Amino acid sequence: MKAVALVLAAAWLLAGCATPVGVTRASPQEVHRSVTASALSGSEASEWSKQVLHRNALAAMHRDSPKEALDVLYTLLRKQPTPERLFALAELSFLIARESDRRDYYLASAVFAYAFLADPESVVSPVDPRGRLAMDFYNQSLAGGFASDDGRQVVVGSATHQLPFGELRVELDPAQLQWAGYRFSRFVPLASFRVRGLRNRYRQPGIGMPLAAEIERSGTDTGAAAAHRRIPASTKVPVTVFLRIPDPLSRLLAGKLDARLEVYTSDQATSLRVAGRDVPLELDSTAAIAYQLEGADVWNSEISGFRRSAEIAAEGGGLLMLQPHRPGRIPVVLVHGTASSPARWAEMYNELANDSALRDRYEFWLFQYGTGQPVLYSASLLRRELQSAIEELDPRRADPALRRIVVIGHSQGGLLAKLMAVSSGTRFWDNVTDVPFDKFEAPADAKNLFREGMFFEPLNDVARLVFIATPHQGSFRAVGWMPTIMRRLITMPGRLVRSTQAFLDLPVSFRPGAGQLTSVDNMNPDTDFIRTLADLQIAAHVRAHSIIAVRGTGPPDGLNDGVVAYRSAHLAGVESELVVRSGHSAQSLPETIEEVRRILHTHLEGSAK
Repeated sequence: MKAVALVLAAAWLLAGCATPVGVTRASPQEVHRSVTASALSGSEASEWSKQVLHRNALAAMHRDSPKEALDVLYTLLRKQPTPERLFALAELSFLIARESDRRDYYLASAVFAYAFLADPESVVSPVDPRGRLAMDFYNQSLAGGFASDDGRQVVVGSATHQLPFGELRVELDPAQLQWAGYRFSRFVPLASFRVRGLRNRYRQPGIGMPLAAEIERSGTDTGAAAAHRRIPASTKVPVTVFLRIPDPLSRLLAGKLDARLEVYTSDQATSLRVAGRDVPLELDSTAAIAYQLEGADVWNSEISGFRRSAEIAAEGGGLLMLQPHRPGRIPVVLVHGTASSPARWAEMYNELANDSALRDRYEFWLFQYGTGQPVLYSASLLRRELQSAIEELDPRRADPALRRIVVIGHSQGGLLAKLMAVSSGTRFWDNVTDVPFDKFEAPADAKNLFREGMFFEPLNDVARLVFIATPHQGSFRAVGWMPTIMRRLITMPGRLVRSTQAFLDLPVSFRPGAGQLTSVDNMNPDTDFIRTLADLQIAAHVRAHSIIAVRGTGPPDGLNDGVVAYRSAHLAGVESELVVRSGHSAQSLPETIEEVRRILHTHLEGSAK
């Protein structure tokens, strides 16, 4: 006995005095990682699933043969369903699916996760991480289970899928694929993208697969044709696809499940009803924006649209919408500047469209135009496009939101915006000649074009303007040799060139510079055009705001943004003026975006009165 005691004492000493049960010290970060780890963050299951394996003596089997352990656990579930077993089956199926790229196990994970979330007995506390984990297993497993062979898209349609324990029959109503006169043709998973070029990635945690849906033309009715004119075919629509499984637990235990795919656009719904509860939809709108702009032709249009303005009209310029108009939502029209494109509004759109207080009250329209063509011509196109859109969307003028349009213009776009809210009378025409317009006997097409482009009255539907780095009194860059070089590089729209020549050929005396057509000519501070536009007063019913960029420190008067001087961008009588320290491209600046956010909130307060 003495020898045995000595041996035990030696063993105890060799063990470092460690007891069979105890603790070792670790940093809080290490402990947190160990208790929150899951199949989503690593190669092992969470502590919740490990507990189920240990309680059912399946830990060793799972280590050696995961699929066999899963079969046994499913058999135990059929004998005694519990929320703990449902959660473990969801996670353990996800592990197998990811390691073996098996679609059947991905779908099994989605079904188990859905049953866990939908079963009244498995309703978890808001602080229980299993609820969030189960939604992630469901979301990611749907994307994996419905993935195409190359894994680059998700196949959304009716089909029967084999599961490790039975089959899943999925139905999709073809009407779910129709949107704004288009048909969804291809679905790309957003969870597999990293986003660059935007400061914030906005995601709403919830349930469902967040996807970007590509579109193709569908339908020949009038509504479809109108949508085709306004919504570019290159649009990538943010959608969430949800697989609804009626009575999931009992059908899961029987091995035969019938389910229905539902497709929700981000502007249509942000939540849905599941098992008697309102559940938010998983949304990833920022990734959809970035995906649409990745390699998009719109970037190439910035310089080409300046030099060859006719190409913009031929390639689908004009007033563009990112989603169909919904009554009650106020349009915010974004007008880009010279040698720019609608893509330059991406940062502002990402911030404002993801503001929960704004997204249900506003919708964003984009105006694309040839920025080398005359300012008055571009403004006449914007006016025509706005009037046409309003007539198409609200012929009976029953939607008050369309009477409160906000136009935001950057640089030259600000000049176009101002022309939506001024009464010019004959002043622009008087800058061209002393002969009254109605005395000209010119070809009808030419006369109509100049009538539209020389005479402006305020649009009653435009209620607020925001000017960003706008050269109200011209740009110091548009002087000297610059206009001469630009005239050689810029190709004007054919109709404009023909109409101008028809007028210049008339036996009438025109003022010097009447044939100088480029926007660079127009923005020369010494021209009659820019002086006239600067003198025109904004209509009394329109609120206006200025955001002015300057470089350097100290008082802004005397400073500039590299293109426009403060004195040119300053406009007396506006409701507010904010000076930001920036170069000319100030539309993406956080301070600019926050000021626009403030203005849009103010606009809502006015509409509520």
